[in-house]
Amino acid sequence: MPEGSLKSNLDLVNECDCFPYIQVSPSAYLSAVSTLYHLRCSTHAQPEVTLGYLLPSVALTLQNIPGWEVSSSDADPRTITLVHGEDEPSRSAIVAATTSAMKATGHFKVLEKWRNELYPVVSPDRTLLFSIERSASPLFGIVSHGVHMTCYTRSKQADGKDDYKIWVARRARSKQTYGGMLDNAVAGGTATGEVFFESIIRESAEEASLSPDLVRTKAKPCGTVSYFYIRDRRAGGETGLMQPEVQFLYDLELDDSVVPKPSDDEVEGFFLWSIEEVQESMRRGEWKPNCAIVMLDWLVRHGILTAENEPKYSEIVSRIHRRLEFPSL
Repeated sequence: MPEGSLKSNLDLVNECDCFPYIQVSPSAYLSAVSTLYHLRCSTHAQPEVTLGYLLPSVALTLQNIPGWEVSSSDADPRTITLVHGEDEPSRSAIVAATTSAMKATGHFKVLEKWRNELYPVVSPDRTLLFSIERSASPLFGIVSHGVHMTCYTRSKQADGKDDYKIWVARRARSKQTYGGMLDNAVAGGTATGEVFFESIIRESAEEASLSPDLVRTKAKPCGTVSYFYIRDRRAGGETGLMQPEVQFLYDLELDDSVVPKPSDDEVEGFFLWSIEEVQESMRRGEWKPNCAIVMLDWLVRHGILTAENEPKYSEIVSRIHRRLEFPSL
């Protein structure tokens, strides 16, 4: 798409859910998968299950690290397998030692944003297999999980219809990832062992100065979005890394007395925008890609984006609820 041109809603979906679909283009899907390594774990009940995709440039750095086995280059599929560790703590320890060694080399720029947060990697029955440092998760292509919350106000128009306004956050321009782009009012990753609702309560206080009592009382869970993102330069670090994600969504209707305020250096400010202003900023491509997906879901759920006003409605709805090829929570 030419720089500066307006984006359709489907363009926004394509930007975030950009890994090929085998149903749509088998040749593109098989071409992409054939270049990747499959992450596996030999010490659980289903060792043939793929947990994520790694670029060859990542997989081959693991071939001489204890605990890992890399298949030959002509294997089908090519695999990188965690072969040691009979339980979750021992597997997590191997992964922690591996990612720390990778960071120490300074080779992977994505690890410069080391978070000291652990993400879960699970089996198909949602058993925790191991945990991995958050900043290393895209190197291993595993499914990451997070929470996003849309905060909004609602009033009645003269015709009795709801008039919504959305609280929009602008990310700090100094952030290494998607600096200066628009964001949902509250969003963040969910660590190993953390309950999703507790995660949104914590993030609400940290990012938007919303009281835990308010969020605990009024925030409403409203489903998930899922997509398969391939990182570009705006994400920081290496491009082309695989990032499948599931985001657990919440809505919070606020009255005029509650104004979100930044409480850390991650958010530059909050703005209360009309639906038209939000949609126009999305068309201009100002939103962080996955946050635009969350916003599209909100517009669908509130009857603003419909089959009558969006010709690609069914494709958009199905694409923002992608069935991922890897285990997730």
